[in-house]
Amino acid sequence: MHPGELHVDQIDWRHWQPTEYATLCFVIHKGQILLIHKKRGLGAGKINGPGGRLESGETPEQAAVREVQEELGVTPVGLKRGGTLHFQFLDGYKLHVAVFTAANCLGQPIETDEATPLWKAVDQIPYEEMWQDDPHWLPLVLAGTQFSGYFVFEKDRLLSYRVETSSGDGFHQHLPFPAIA
Repeated sequence: MHPGELHVDQIDWRHWQPTEYATLCFVIHKGQILLIHKKRGLGAGKINGPGGRLESGETPEQAAVREVQEELGVTPVGLKRGGTLHFQFLDGYKLHVAVFTAANCLGQPIETDEATPLWKAVDQIPYEEMWQDDPHWLPLVLAGTQFSGYFVFEKDRLLSYRVETSSGDGFHQHLPFPAIA
């Protein structure tokens, strides 16, 4: 970190209020994960899971299903909540993301103006083409571990993060490190 940069532990996450709410939904079926090559919007050019912002009146579950339908033309089934992501960008943007998994999907994924579908083996996820935070929490999703992740970004550069995993007595801290440039 450089002087003047914000560290994840400097944020009062209990009183933090996001600018927007969004979802991610990873279809995981027979050792494969359905990813997208995002064509537009936040993260354009990166590989990620399908997802996007909640619309007025939607639950996170409804938004997750709608976003997968819009981006890939399939309907996720067997939806489960995986975790929660909190992103603080230095420009002031704050994003709260509910992460879901789905056991399968109805239909065949198609390319849309928003995304190109990519099925990848779960042991061959292209982290180097994804957001820098993904390697810190996506393995927890794959393991079925509940988590909360807190991340500070400057544009698309991860500055610092903390990931907490669920234990029988609540959450405990996991991986409280500054990001590696």
